[in-house]
Amino acid sequence: MKTLLRNALITNEGRTFRGSIVIEGAIISHVIEGALPADARMEADEVIDCSGLRLLPGCIDDQVHFREPGLTHKANIASESRSAIAGGVTSFMDMPNTNPPTTTRERLLEKRQIAADTAWGNYGFFFGGTNDNIAEIKRIDRTLVPGLKLFLGSSTGNMLVDNQETLERIFGECDLLIATHCEKEEIICANKRHYQAQHGNDMDVHFHPLIRSEEACYRSSAEAVELAERMNARLHILHLSTAKELGLFRNDIPTEQKHITSEVCVHHLWFTDADYDRFGNRIKWNPAIKKMTDRDALRAGVRDGRIDIIATDHAPHLLREKEGSCLHAASGGPLLQHSLLALFELMQQGVFTVEEIVNKTAHLPATLFAIHKRGYIRKGYYADVVLVDPSKPLTVSADNILSHCGWSPFEGFTFGHSIAYTFVNGCKAYADGKLAEQRPTVQPLLFNS
Repeated sequence: MKTLLRNALITNEGRTFRGSIVIEGAIISHVIEGALPADARMEADEVIDCSGLRLLPGCIDDQVHFREPGLTHKANIASESRSAIAGGVTSFMDMPNTNPPTTTRERLLEKRQIAADTAWGNYGFFFGGTNDNIAEIKRIDRTLVPGLKLFLGSSTGNMLVDNQETLERIFGECDLLIATHCEKEEIICANKRHYQAQHGNDMDVHFHPLIRSEEACYRSSAEAVELAERMNARLHILHLSTAKELGLFRNDIPTEQKHITSEVCVHHLWFTDADYDRFGNRIKWNPAIKKMTDRDALRAGVRDGRIDIIATDHAPHLLREKEGSCLHAASGGPLLQHSLLALFELMQQGVFTVEEIVNKTAHLPATLFAIHKRGYIRKGYYADVVLVDPSKPLTVSADNILSHCGWSPFEGFTFGHSIAYTFVNGCKAYADGKLAEQRPTVQPLLFNS
């Protein structure tokens, strides 16, 4: 199949220009600058007039929780990758805190097979570190995984790694990128005891950022950075949530030269603790959403280069699991379907440019994880692209949410843009508000060693 996407507004590698691309099979065969005549077909089997649409490389999300295996009442790889495609996310990297967790080579291969059989996007799976699986870590082929995930604070799945000797060995002996969830467990536990003594167990979500506090995040991140620097390890800290943590990261060298990198998630760029009044537990995440000053500092960190990647931490739960006190309500929520639209909304508000959005959601994830031939609109690269329509708003409602959990923190909100098309490996997977009748041809992400 040869497809011509004609006369779009293309954003790629720091530039926005009028142009067209030709897709042959799974690959981009031509990138053409300038307007094409109305009758130009380039001998294509299908020509799509993209006038008025923005054409971007498909988003690569380095942190999702698709809940399979073992937690499929919440979500599964098929359902959540469909929601990703509807949101312009063409590749995902899933986390290991499933049931059973992805902490052996056999379980990693099992998840890859599930994705090969059911996923709608290109897939990668983090390997999980525990207090006692360093031998398994050393068995992993670096080209098959984006890295090793360590929970340095307890969260969904109870995979806390808190043995200092183990951490020293992992940071000193592991040749994988180490991606960390950083919250200091001792501080969280002390804060919990303090507020329980004052208010009992029936605390609402406003106490969540007080228990999982700024200091809990900063101390854990600072300790991870110190350990990585001392052991010369490759460290990537996930879902920053505080202004204070930004001082741990550099912006004077490009991402590909950094040994310590960082990520922020859409909910920490969008919401603040003032939003708990309206949304309650629906915006309860670990780490917690914190103050407006934190949100504004994180936005600045995206712009000035201290933050390398924007992702989602897409983590569906059923709404009934989100009920109760802040001590018992599940942490996490679905974001994939609307993450790119939320960033375009921030662009409309003047927070980010479209070039910054593309850089942080496609280019730098591909660069940081050394993903083979994805993340850019280049001749010879895989044709993972999204077309965004700035003239067609989208109101989020229960009947257009594709995540298995059936809800979104954006429900009722009208975005000024919508996703017009999503292509995965050259396959038109989403168009005109609908998924394709057949699953696109997907591939495992290949991580260059």
